[in-house]
Amino acid sequence: MPVDRRRRCDLAEILAAGALVPSYQPLVDLESGEVVGYEALARWPGLGPVDPISAFAEAQAQGRLADLDWACRLAALRGALDVSLGNEQTLFINLTASSCVTSQPPAVATLVDEAVHKLRVVLELTENSLSRQPSELLRTIRWARDRGWGIALDDVGVNPDSLALLPFVAPDVIKLDLSLVQHSPQPQQARTITAIMAHAERTGAVILAEGVETPAHLEQALAFGARYGQGWLFGRPGPLPAAASAARLPFTKRPAQAPTTPFELVRESRDLRVGRKKLLLAISHEIERQAMTLGDPPVLLSAFETADTFTPATSQRYACLAVACPFVGVLAADLRPGRCPGVRDICLTAADPLVGEWVVTAVGPHYASALIARDLVDAGPDGDRRFAFVITHDRETVVSAGRSLMARITDAAPT
Repeated sequence: MPVDRRRRCDLAEILAAGALVPSYQPLVDLESGEVVGYEALARWPGLGPVDPISAFAEAQAQGRLADLDWACRLAALRGALDVSLGNEQTLFINLTASSCVTSQPPAVATLVDEAVHKLRVVLELTENSLSRQPSELLRTIRWARDRGWGIALDDVGVNPDSLALLPFVAPDVIKLDLSLVQHSPQPQQARTITAIMAHAERTGAVILAEGVETPAHLEQALAFGARYGQGWLFGRPGPLPAAASAARLPFTKRPAQAPTTPFELVRESRDLRVGRKKLLLAISHEIERQAMTLGDPPVLLSAFETADTFTPATSQRYACLAVACPFVGVLAADLRPGRCPGVRDICLTAADPLVGEWVVTAVGPHYASALIARDLVDAGPDGDRRFAFVITHDRETVVSAGRSLMARITDAAPT
């Protein structure tokens, strides 16, 4: 969990019973000044100064990252339960992308069940994990959503390319990195802020500014669309108060369940047409070309019926796309894993209804495009095969189609 910089401490001491004593920093409504929640931060007061960055690095090196992550999370939950924080105030808890879907300590289930019923919890995931471990992060999000918990995306602004994955995360809270709040925006930061504002406007996600330490920081946070904030201007980390305010941080409307397949979305569309493979190839290549040339690279997700249609030339094209885009996924029956460097490739079962569909979706912060087609199973030359298809730039439709493909990728992620 993020804390002030301190010196490194022995991992065995850090994981010892009772060593971890969480501290809580208030989160406030920037207009009213009311406290709406707290972020739990790790502290080891009995061990002297401890550098958490080194502690987590050592835990990862020893294969005990999940142990340390769960210890921090359980201490934060227990601390909030002990003072009866309740479910009006929101408790923000940090975690690594994969720890929620790893084996959980025996004490976890009981405490998590108690927290589900008595606390209002938001899991805080870093933007860095979004770009490095998207499959693990999406599985963690599903774990949290199943328990009625919210999702916050932390440190947003460090890696602008990861913004394309926002529609798949669908966070309740977007936390602006302090580098955005505390410095005059450069072109790259302006690009990030524009994308965040656009996503918040479309979805209702709230923006929370980190590192608000001066009135100037507050002014900039408000200009960036932040409604909530945290920082030394409002309070430093400390014990939870015995009595909390009744101010409440809103959650966004949960995203609709992904359709069974992308074609199910457009089956009844008035824009449904019939075309031959040669035409659809040209259209799919154009969507891929757009993905390569956009200033804000998109997430590209495609389904190719069977591995035979994911030709060596296509594989080479997608390897290049994987260099340019934050995430590229390919699904097909009989697909050999690892065939395309940098691409998350998924082998579909023969019974999956997606096998009969040809889909190319590109979702960026300001761009959305999709080819969604269903094979009409014609006989004759391959290039003359006909497909029922839709070309769409409707963002909601493209995102829903992409989420259908991403759900299969997430399900196939290793446990």
